[in-house]
Amino acid sequence: MSSRRYEAPRRVDSRAPGGLRGDNPLGLRRVPGYGRAVPDGSHPRHPIRVLVAEDQYLTREGTVRLLEEQPGIEVVGTAGDRNEVLEQARRLRPDVVLMDVKMPPTHATEGIDAAHAIKAEMPGTGIVVLTQHDDEEYVWALLEHGVEGYGYLHKVRVGDVQTLIRAIEEVAAGRSMVDPRILHTLLARRARKPSSPLARLTPTELDVLGRMAEGRSNTAIGVDLCVSVGTVEKRSAAIFSKLDLTEEPDVNRRVAAVLVYLRESATGR
Repeated sequence: MSSRRYEAPRRVDSRAPGGLRGDNPLGLRRVPGYGRAVPDGSHPRHPIRVLVAEDQYLTREGTVRLLEEQPGIEVVGTAGDRNEVLEQARRLRPDVVLMDVKMPPTHATEGIDAAHAIKAEMPGTGIVVLTQHDDEEYVWALLEHGVEGYGYLHKVRVGDVQTLIRAIEEVAAGRSMVDPRILHTLLARRARKPSSPLARLTPTELDVLGRMAEGRSNTAIGVDLCVSVGTVEKRSAAIFSKLDLTEEPDVNRRVAAVLVYLRESATGR
C-alpha cells in the first residue's frame, strides 16, 4: 500500500439514524472530555501524536475517529501494512504507534516486527498493540527486547475509550500496560514454576502483584481485596523484598515487580 498523507475522515453524527456504529466498529463507549490530566485539571499544551496502523479499513477509520474526539490526542497519520507503518513512523515521528499483531503482506507477526524496528530507530516512541489475539506467545514476542514503552490490549476486552487512552498515555511516558487477563494468566503460570522468582510469593502477595499489573493504586487494591491500605503496603514490601528489588532513586519498584517475569529469557517460560 502506498504512503499517503493523513486526511481526517468526514465526521458523522453517531446519533443519526442508521449511523449508530458505522463510526465506531470496535464498539467502544465514548467518554466525553477524557484526556491526559494535569495538576490544574486542564489538558496538556502538546497533545500525544498517534499513528494508527490497521489493515482493516473500518476498524482503522473508526479508531481514528474515536481518538480524534479525545482531548490531548492528535492522530497524525494512518497505515495499512508493515512497510507503510515503518515509512509513516520515520516521516511523522509520532509519540505513539497503535497497531495490530497481524498485518499484510503475510498476516503473521508483521505488527510485532514493525514495533521492534520502530523502537530500534526511535526508542522514545511508544507502541500499543491492539489486537484480537491473546496468545501469550505474541506477548513474549513483543516484549522480548524489553517492556518500557509497550502496551498490549485485547480489542474485545477494551470496554471503553478510557482504557485505550490510558494505554496510549502510559507508553508515551515510557511505561507499560498489558491486558490484565493475560497478565494474570502469565503470573499464575510463572508462579507454578519452582525456578521462577514468583514462586517465592504467597497467594495474597500474588493478588496484590496482579492488581499492580493493572496499574491500580494501593488504595484501589485495598478496596478490591477488602483490606486496609496498610496491609497492601506490607504485602507490597514483601513482594519487593522477595523479588530482590532494592529501593533506588531511579527505579520504580512497582513497575519492576510487575514485569519481573516478562524479563526472563524465553527458555524460562
